[in-house]
Formats: sequence, structure tokens, C-alpha cells
Amino acid sequence: MKELLRTNDPTVIAFAKALLSGEGIDCFELDVHMSVLEGSIGIMPRRLMVINRDMFRARAVLADNQIELPDLER
Repeated sequence: MKELLRTNDPTVIAFAKALLSGEGIDCFELDVHMSVLEGSIGIMPRRLMVINRDMFRARAVLADNQIELPDLER
């Protein structure tokens, strides 16, 4: 799996997950429970992961919907 998106905004994560789901792209959200540990103040960003083979399509879907993606070429 590779990191597709990292953000402190839970609404962006929810929107991205809905878009990817609508396109049949499986994704997995990491660091969800860190917000409980930090007191829900938004310091720790959440990460959205996708399978390597879906990365190109997933980036295209999010870019088409004006979700800014970091350059995470690793």
C-alpha cells in the first residue's frame, strides 16, 4: 500500500473515501484513533492508503475533484 493523502481535515478524508469508493478503489485510513489520544484537536494528520496498482487512478479521481495531493513519490 502507498500513501495517497495526508490531512488534518476529516471532511477531506471522508470526501476522498466516498469518491474512491464510487470508483471501486479500495482504500484504508490510518491514524484514525490518534485523534482520540490527542484530544481531537487536529494535530496528527490522518493518512489514506491505496493499493499500489490503484495509485494512478486514485490520484486522477481526487485531482479531478480538486483535492490537492502531495508529491509522495516513494
